[in-house]
Amino acid sequence: MRLMLTSLWQRLRADFAMLLAFLGFAALSFVFLKLASEVLEGETMTLDRWIITGLRSADPTVPIGPSWFETMMLDVTAMGGVWGLTLITLFVTGFLIVARKYATAGFVALSVIGGALLGTGLKALFDRPRPDLVPHLVEVSNASFPSGHAMNSAVVFLTLGALLASTHRSRRVRIYLISVAVGLTLAVGFSRVYLGVHWPSDVVAGWCIGAAWAILCWITARLLQRTHQIEQPGAVPVEEEGGPP
Repeated sequence: MRLMLTSLWQRLRADFAMLLAFLGFAALSFVFLKLASEVLEGETMTLDRWIITGLRSADPTVPIGPSWFETMMLDVTAMGGVWGLTLITLFVTGFLIVARKYATAGFVALSVIGGALLGTGLKALFDRPRPDLVPHLVEVSNASFPSGHAMNSAVVFLTLGALLASTHRSRRVRIYLISVAVGLTLAVGFSRVYLGVHWPSDVVAGWCIGAAWAILCWITARLLQRTHQIEQPGAVPVEEEGGPP
């Protein structure tokens, strides 16, 4: 009886977490669509301009703060670039392959690639020009909305943070891992505005759609785990060829 009640409680907790995830996905998607509508109508421009110019000194070529902070922002923004996120993704998928969690490794890779393709498509769809109020402190070449750095950082860091958190029973460890993932995502997004290459609304939109994609991937992963199509969190594959230690 006790075992049955424990199993029922665990199932209810899992279903409640799934419900919260669906609600989070819906809310973030709504905010993104609402923000996109306001951007197209030019309703965000006043606040965007105020924030962009507020992050520069009297000389618009010089951002506020000490010189070391600008250097740090350049390093942070590089971490959220194509090569930085690619290396992180390759490291994690490689680890999963070594751990023989092949299905999970493939799922992580497809999640990141799918998020990158979604961001590229959205940029082409909206084709918003980059900010022209202040000089750009890093080189950029494509459209502005949504921020690819903010979106892809949310996809990679939040997906990997959730994946790592699911392998630990300690609540403190899980909170720490998710907090680090969120912190890195926010830092990368802020760096894009600080360096003058994105409107703040670009970054907020990137965070929203990136987090929504990460939640959708988490929901999909949980459903696949229930049907045993990808490995359970913390599961250790059985050795194919056993032998004495």
